[in-house]
Amino acid sequence: MWKKFCNWLLFKKMGFTLNVTETHPSKCIICLAPHTSNWDFLIGQLYNGAMGLHSNFMMKKEWFFWPLGPIFRRMGGIPVYRQRHTRMTDAIAQTAREASAFRLCITPEGTRSRTEEWKKGFYFIAQGAGIPILLYGLDYERRLIQCTKTIVPTGDVEKDMREIKLYFKDYKGKNPEQFTIGTLPNEG
Repeated sequence: MWKKFCNWLLFKKMGFTLNVTETHPSKCIICLAPHTSNWDFLIGQLYNGAMGLHSNFMMKKEWFFWPLGPIFRRMGGIPVYRQRHTRMTDAIAQTAREASAFRLCITPEGTRSRTEEWKKGFYFIAQGAGIPILLYGLDYERRLIQCTKTIVPTGDVEKDMREIKLYFKDYKGKNPEQFTIGTLPNEG
């Protein structure tokens, strides 16, 4: 019933289409961009429901207040404490290595606001866990959810981040003026 409802709402009512050519391994990082609106979260949850998928997600701790906190945790939310200088990426990578199944969706911009510098935590989690990164583009202009590329971290962060950013260059977020791929790392 939930799957049918999510399909109806996302594809029939909201008019989104899919172009997903990559297989979804039991362990992966889902890199989703652009992230310019709270609507991105809803679209992601509807997509998971429609496809019968489950993935955890990271969200700033301020969203985990009563009554939303318990709901977000049940949905797979992981609160991020930005002020703390912890090794969260190492801990999550270890969790991924030890789990039989692990999917974590992360928005590389780390915020809905325009930012020139993307966070690289998703990359370091994937590298530390030895798992691939699926690149998911959410394009509101074309009403398209697309995943046509998988990156396996090589350890050359600059080269891999350049490839990842270039993948997302033509996507239009809900608020397109708030999205940029920022400065591209030099080709080595």
